[in-house]
This record gives sequence, C-alpha cells and structure tokens, in this order.
Amino acid sequence: MPLRLTSLGFRTKPQLWDLGRPACDHVKHFAKRSGCTPCPAGRVFLWKDHMTDKTHRSVFDRKTEITEEQKKWKPATQRVRGGLYRSQFGETSEALYLTSGYVYQSAEEAEARFKGEDDGFIYSRFSNPTVKMFEDRMCLLEGAPAARATATGMAAVTASLLCQLQHGDHVVAARALFGSCRFVVETLLPRFGIESTLVDGRDVSAWEQAMRPNTKVLFLETPSNPTLEIIDLRAVADLAHRHEARLVVDNVFATPILQRPMEFGADVVVYSATKHVDGQGRCLGGIVLADEAFVNDHLANFLRQTGPALSPFNAWVLTKSIESLDLRVRQMCRNAEIVAEALAGHKKLSRVDYPGRPDHPQHNLAMAQMDMGGSVVTFEIEGGKAAAFRVCNALTLVDISNNLGDAKSLITHPATTTHQRIPEDERLKMGITPGLVRISVGLEDPEDISEDLFRALDAA
Repeated sequence: MPLRLTSLGFRTKPQLWDLGRPACDHVKHFAKRSGCTPCPAGRVFLWKDHMTDKTHRSVFDRKTEITEEQKKWKPATQRVRGGLYRSQFGETSEALYLTSGYVYQSAEEAEARFKGEDDGFIYSRFSNPTVKMFEDRMCLLEGAPAARATATGMAAVTASLLCQLQHGDHVVAARALFGSCRFVVETLLPRFGIESTLVDGRDVSAWEQAMRPNTKVLFLETPSNPTLEIIDLRAVADLAHRHEARLVVDNVFATPILQRPMEFGADVVVYSATKHVDGQGRCLGGIVLADEAFVNDHLANFLRQTGPALSPFNAWVLTKSIESLDLRVRQMCRNAEIVAEALAGHKKLSRVDYPGRPDHPQHNLAMAQMDMGGSVVTFEIEGGKAAAFRVCNALTLVDISNNLGDAKSLITHPATTTHQRIPEDERLKMGITPGLVRISVGLEDPEDISEDLFRALDAA
C-alpha cells in the first residue's frame, strides 16, 4: 500500500510514495527508520527522535539565529560549533547546500518571501544555509550582531563603503592601505562623487584635521599592509562618533583571534577570509560584520542587488577552517616571533618590523589592542630591489607569493606586487622602499624558515 509521506515540508499536499517500486527504496529506508518521524512544518522541516523525545529543526529558512546558549560558549567551542544547524539527516559535519534556488510551499509564501514578510531563503545570491552558518560563526568570533559574506575580501571592502555612501559624501582613510583598497578610496569612490582624504593613520590629529561636515566614513587597517603600522582604534572610533561618522576597519592582518575592533568602538569590520580564515590557499571569500541596523538598512540590499555572493562551497570550506583558526594563527604568531628575533640585527638588513618586538615604534599600542604580534614580518634588505629579488629567488623553502595567512610561509616584494600601482613617491611615504619584503610566516618549523632566509641572504 502506498505510504503517505510529505517531502521535506516543502509541499502543501502530501505526496504518495509507492514503496513497492524499486526506485523508492531510499524513501522506504527513510520511512522505516524507527528513530525518525517526518512531519510537515511549513518551510522548516521537523523530525522527532523517539529515543530522546527531542524534536529537531532543519535549516531551511533564513531565520536560523544564533542561540543564547551559543553566545555563552567559550571561544573554542564557538569556533567548532557556532552557527551549526543540522538537517533532518543528522550529519556530523556542517551541511553543504549546493543550490541556487529554493522551493516555496505556496505562491503566497513566495510572495511573502519577496516582500520580506517571511524569513525563508529565496535565492543563493541573497542568502544560503551554508553561507549563513559561516556568517553566524564569524559573528560569534568577532562579537558582532550581524554579518554578510562576500565572494572576496575586496568585495567586502567595496560593499562596506559603497553601501553607505552617496554623491557628496567624504571619506577619510589611512594612507597605509592594501593597494586595492587605495584604488577603491582614491579612484573608485571619486567616480561616484565621493571625495576622499588620506592621512597618516598613526597621527590622531591628522584624522581630526581631515574631518569635514560631510565626512561619513573613516577607513583603516591595523596592522597595515605591508609596513605593520598600528593605529589607535579607540581614539579614531571616538573621533568618528563625535562627527557622526562610522569607522570601518579592515582587520585581516590581526584576525578576530588577535584583535576584535568592535571592542574598541569600530562600527564595521571587514575581512578577506581568503587569508587566515581559510589559511590553506584553497578558496576566496570575504565578510562584512556590523550591527543589525547597518546590515539591514545599508548592506543587505546592496549585496542583493549587486551580487558579490560567496559560493556555498567556499563558505563550507571557510566554516570548517574556523575550527582550527585559533590553533593556526597562534602558532604562526609564535613562529613569526622567532623569525623576527632571528632576523633582527642581520648585517644585510637595515630594519626588521614586527609589532610583537619591543623595538617596534608602536609596540605598546599593538599589545594593548592585539593578543599577539601577528603572523607577518617585514624587513628591508640593503641594496634595494635587485638585492631583494636575489634574496627571494634564492629561497628554497619559503614560496614567492602575494597571499598571506597561509599554512605555508610566503614572501613578496610589495613595491612590485601588491602596491606596484601606487606611485613611487606615495609608496616611499608609506615606508614601502625598493628593498622592503614581507614574509607571512606559516606553520613550518621556525628554525627551518629562519635557516632558509639566512641562506638566501648569504647568497645575495
């Protein structure tokens, strides 16, 4: 006799499944499981475990909010279980929802979704269950009320600015920024009639002097890329708020493991999740974190209409990577400390910069804002570009790559890679000299990393 079974709660009328048909063996197996009883529940699928008498909830709507219990967990627990929503199949790992769209229970429900009266998913350009798990887990790490993921870190930066700005507005930004961020601030925003001013981010008075009545956003990264300048987050945030502006912080070098800018007053935090969050060179991703008002009033619709969506697969990879983020970042930092100490005083280096070292000009501020000194070390090689190239080319363990935050140690020459489009005079103002190189210290043994660098320096 056919069994009446509602398919995943997505159809108003139950479907008849003939369990005598070979093609329905999978349905027969599901129906005969003694531990589960499916029941239709609108857009959410519920099932009851008769052994524990608990009713479980699957993740088929947008309103899969972080629970109060999750907020009380210690950070280590949040990194492993935060934002976890299991489907009716009870999978151990976070589920990967490779779907572009979603089925509605009725035409009325579809209408309600598009009107915003129903919190279910609509289309994966707008939201996706796997992406939502990544967003929720990052919220817990950052201490942020809300977040939206993007396809890349630069998509996150661009969206965080453009979603809240319009013609006639003004932005003040630190001059020590990643090259693509400088492009957005100096070139892209002015195309839309948004003026910008660059300042020495270390000088709070310079921020104050640059403020105008139409200043809406202050933008910075700390530590900066690649010169590792440290900016006083609390001072700049207070200044922004006195002028009724928002502070947007690119926290990619510090990660939420070492520094959480919202604790110092930042309004919006952005990441390239491609870096430490993935940490293994596998995929691209970005995220914007802020309060509910900013996300709902500015960011969400901008992302919905412009489409820089994070793929569910990349979101799944990033979500799984967060489980080991603390372990990786802290070990990278310990390795970076050893490498920086080993390089200090080398006869072929005119300077070594690392925020965790007492000789860094802003060491005290760095340690007041960060738990450790970070995974990046920069040093200047005497002899300029030619000498820097010889050192990079002589390395046998450390790879030449412009990425950072990876398990593998990576080195790059900023003046000819990440910041090569910035005019030379501006690069020099930022401290990016022809001999400067940046190494993102990985998870190899720090003695092996140091020995590779010494061999390369000797060969050059």
